[in-house]
Amino acid sequence: MFQKAQVIVNPESNKGKTRKRWNQIREGLKSFLKEFKYEFTEKPLQAIEISRAAIKEGVQLIVGVGGDGTINEIANGFYEDERIINPETSLGIVPSGTGCDFTRSLNIPKGLKNALKVITQAPSSLIDIGKVRYKNHSGEDEERYFLNVSDFGIGGEVVKRVDENRMERKASSYLKCLVSTFMSYKNKRLKIRIDDEDLPLEDYLIGTISNGRIFGKGMKIAPKAKLDDGLFDVVLVKGMKMLEFFRNVWRIYTGTHLTHPKISLIRGSKIEAISESKEDEVLIEVDGEQVGKLPATFEIVPRNILVKGHLY
Repeated sequence: MFQKAQVIVNPESNKGKTRKRWNQIREGLKSFLKEFKYEFTEKPLQAIEISRAAIKEGVQLIVGVGGDGTINEIANGFYEDERIINPETSLGIVPSGTGCDFTRSLNIPKGLKNALKVITQAPSSLIDIGKVRYKNHSGEDEERYFLNVSDFGIGGEVVKRVDENRMERKASSYLKCLVSTFMSYKNKRLKIRIDDEDLPLEDYLIGTISNGRIFGKGMKIAPKAKLDDGLFDVVLVKGMKMLEFFRNVWRIYTGTHLTHPKISLIRGSKIEAISESKEDEVLIEVDGEQVGKLPATFEIVPRNILVKGHLY
């Protein structure tokens, strides 16, 4: 058993269901962890602060209870001044979000008891983490780490719509928002460089920078991605018309889309993306959170953070 653990809970995750089942989760944690403190988040980015403070106090295990956005914030708290604070601290995850895409690459089951078994019994594996520099909506430079997938293009627009619907208390799935966003979306002409090699100027629907395999609430966007190989799987989708896209979108859920002539997979450790038009805003999302826009630079930090899970 870990002697010391900090549990960080997003009570609003999974549409507020995490708050309702917290007593059950807490009792489960008591069965597996000898000593732990817990704290609820009350505002965006607070999980970063809680995580960072706990690690500085010597906590050996940080457990996140929530979805991909919550886990992203907690992972960002492992770092300060672009360095990991304590390379021996591990991240454990209790999946409790609407998507929980990252946990699928770690083979963490959704059931509470089995997820807790992973935290206490599975090895702590060193995995890669992504770092992205981008422009926030005020035009200032910002930086964020990501565990799973970051993307630019229609993905950022879809997440923006999902967030807007949530604020307006409208019921909406990722797929529903994808369909409605596509209706008005215009492909983006982008300059892309991967490991110092420039790609031909193209119109793109989306580009994903994948460390994990799955994003968008179950889409197997990078089915062969590995969390510890020191490379991103960069999946680029050229511009498609509506009928062509909706004829093929199901293939992303099954992971069979990479044979499509307008979809390419390139592996690399550093990716730069710039919009050809200064007036054309291209949004990016990071682990399911819409954070800013291009230009952006994505770099991988190989085998740099310990996570509880089964890689293979």
